[in-house]
Amino acid sequence: MCGISGFNWDDKGLGAKMSECLIHRGPDASGLFSEEGITLAHRRLSVIDLSSLANQPMMDNANELIIIFNGEIYNFKNLREELKGEYDFKTESDTEVLLAGYRKWGKGIVNRLNGIFSFALWDRRNKSLFIARDHIGVKPLFYSWDESKFIFASEIKAILVHDIPRKIDLDAFNQYLRVLYVPEPKTMIQGISKLPPGHFLTLQNGAILIEKYYSPKLEIKQWSYKEAKKKVKEAVEEAVNRQLVSDVPVGVYLSGGIDSSAILASVSKVKKNVKTFSVGFDLEEGEEKAKFNRDFELAAETAKYFGAEHHPLIISVKDVAESLEDIIGSMDDPISNPTAIPMAHLSKFAKKEVTVVLSGNGGDELFGGYARYRTSRIADILEKIPGLSKILPRKIKEMVEASALNRLVQFEFEKDKKLTKVVRKEYFQPSTKVQESFNKYIRNTGNKTEDLMLVDLTSWLPDQSLALSDRMSMNGSLEERVPFLDIELVNLAMSFPISYKTTLFKTKRILKEAFRSVLPRVLFNEPKRGWFSPGAKWLRRPEIQAIARKVLSEDYYEETRKLFDWLAVKKMLDDHINKQEYNLTALWMILTFQIWAKRYKITVIDRLALKLK
Repeated sequence: MCGISGFNWDDKGLGAKMSECLIHRGPDASGLFSEEGITLAHRRLSVIDLSSLANQPMMDNANELIIIFNGEIYNFKNLREELKGEYDFKTESDTEVLLAGYRKWGKGIVNRLNGIFSFALWDRRNKSLFIARDHIGVKPLFYSWDESKFIFASEIKAILVHDIPRKIDLDAFNQYLRVLYVPEPKTMIQGISKLPPGHFLTLQNGAILIEKYYSPKLEIKQWSYKEAKKKVKEAVEEAVNRQLVSDVPVGVYLSGGIDSSAILASVSKVKKNVKTFSVGFDLEEGEEKAKFNRDFELAAETAKYFGAEHHPLIISVKDVAESLEDIIGSMDDPISNPTAIPMAHLSKFAKKEVTVVLSGNGGDELFGGYARYRTSRIADILEKIPGLSKILPRKIKEMVEASALNRLVQFEFEKDKKLTKVVRKEYFQPSTKVQESFNKYIRNTGNKTEDLMLVDLTSWLPDQSLALSDRMSMNGSLEERVPFLDIELVNLAMSFPISYKTTLFKTKRILKEAFRSVLPRVLFNEPKRGWFSPGAKWLRRPEIQAIARKVLSEDYYEETRKLFDWLAVKKMLDDHINKQEYNLTALWMILTFQIWAKRYKITVIDRLALKLK
């Protein structure tokens, strides 16, 4: 995994400054290419072909194509075999395969790739820049375009090396308030955008063109449940085998749930003494210590079951207090999730033993693992019974009658009542305006639950879950791979009916049953908890309270003073500390935003002053 950056003019000094911002993404080597019309910079984390010949920027044999690449191409050996009669390969790297593939197939190469990637390729023949991002959006790519200057990078902090106004995007701010992240193509900073997953961008003759090459599509096939279950197990194992390709040590993140355990089971079929890593919490008695560490204990049991070399990590409140501001401040775009803290610690811990880890990320979105899908399925079934909604309780009636978008709103916009108390009205948009930004994710498949799952797969997953994983793992110079999001496995899952995934009583049905015979029985008797952190309890501890009171105040950062009613925020924090209300979601959202805004010196328009004028 690496860091890439560049812009559409010649300036080696500026290119080097951008590259320096991304050293954590690639501490092993750096490279720079610059000529009229282009500057490309690369930071390398060496994973495949560790020789200096595989360093980047890399040029093709004809000295016509120059590439910088972040990611891994899992089928590069197959593509290399297909291309070897037409190209004289000098390295064993997947990067060179991209060069050779582009020479043969042009933009069509993206449709042949199985991997996680963002790459930029300069074509000297026609003075064009081609940038592509992987199908699901595992690897990030940000850019700025003002009709003349085009700047791009793996992280926003590199783009900010340039003289770009750091103004808050108020539409993005309101999206963040509701869903705790900023959906593509926006970021929280005006003028900086995300290249959406499954898209590529071409810059040529002073114009950019963005095109979609992939989006998950439901194509239901008439497989029996027994056939489908067999295919799932085989596909997961094949995806894992593909993603074990590496010239450096590979480990597994083990959460104690079905997804990561299935990954470990698949790895253990081909590798012995697999290194596994999990994180738990040092909590005081009375803080539900057993509840928060149950998955940590299950991870250890599962590792022992498969004969893995397990590495457990316990983080304390002191660890959290000492690292909280730096971890949140490392995010390019604010993502409100306390789990960022253990993720960052676990990445640095795992890096001591391995350079690559496999995780179970994506299994819930792909196979229907969240409780809200089961709730939605119940509503789907009730909806088919004529006249029933008339006698149902109000909340259930609303769910039954709601469109897919409105169901999403019911699940995601529950914070509105609390937000109206703390966000000043000049900056608070009505929910209806924010909802409009999610319309594009609703596919109208004919099944509302499928629509919800597709929203999670195409929005929440890349812009929240994967974005957070990327930032936290790369902060530790660790590459995280996600076998469940292997494009072949994704397409397979899209061919199953919803009943194979989620029922009235079961979530992730087909995945659980596909691996039931090979996983420890105890895993199937446990409720789903997900990978979560005791953020609510942290806020009640003196060490974190001190940070929260500092950050959640009008004196913390002058530019954000005008956004919130700070007396109301203080009351919200006091009520949470005194256990009068559970306010973790809203508090952590404001806390994250505050730290991020100050770290990046963000400016906010004074809308009240403008109104008075």
